[in-house]
Amino acid sequence: MVWSGIFLLAFAGWQLYGTGISTARAQTEARAVLADSFEQRRVEPPAPRLVTVARPQPTGPATTSTTAPPVELYEEEPVAEGEPFGVLRIPKIGLDTVIFEGVDPETLKKGPGHMPWTPLPGQPGNAVLSGHRTTYGAPFFDLDLLVPGDVIEVETAIGVHRYVVRESIIVEPTDVWVTENRRGAWLTLTTCAPKYSARQRLIIFAELVEGPNYAFAQAAVEAFLQDVG
Repeated sequence: MVWSGIFLLAFAGWQLYGTGISTARAQTEARAVLADSFEQRRVEPPAPRLVTVARPQPTGPATTSTTAPPVELYEEEPVAEGEPFGVLRIPKIGLDTVIFEGVDPETLKKGPGHMPWTPLPGQPGNAVLSGHRTTYGAPFFDLDLLVPGDVIEVETAIGVHRYVVRESIIVEPTDVWVTENRRGAWLTLTTCAPKYSARQRLIIFAELVEGPNYAFAQAAVEAFLQDVG
């Protein structure tokens, strides 16, 4: 029984702290890869695509056209699952970590992962990132400290995207609506809750306030407001 207890304590210690060793190694390797791609971006800046945001059609005999001028949209290249594509920074909790494409178990051992069926961070819609709370470096350990107004940054191949936290909520694991699309450009962070438990999910909703696609996101919101107004 004594040896069994020692084994269990050792296993728990490895899960909480030892797993961070492999994560740190993966992070170091990924940063080297990203450094090269970000340097290439500085040499050859990405070119935007001009897109016309749909506006509501005028009604009535005296109305005029509301066609809006095209807005620049900077698009990201697709990322293979398991590959690094950006850096997530949250100054309030001292987080500076590489993020990867995919949310399968092996990918999340390397760092926070992006749900592939959602837009990439910085793109219009709702980009969703998931990360460990207590093991494999515990990147999202202090996510519960974030409150509305806190800043989150994501740097990708097209530039730096700055978000501001709008809401922090706890939901059930079955509440997949948090990954649904949103008007404008949003970043949603998900992790287990409470700490050391997977009973529920902690969700952080943050809205894009600065970045290459901010103008496009705002145009989409304005078009929506005109439509419902």
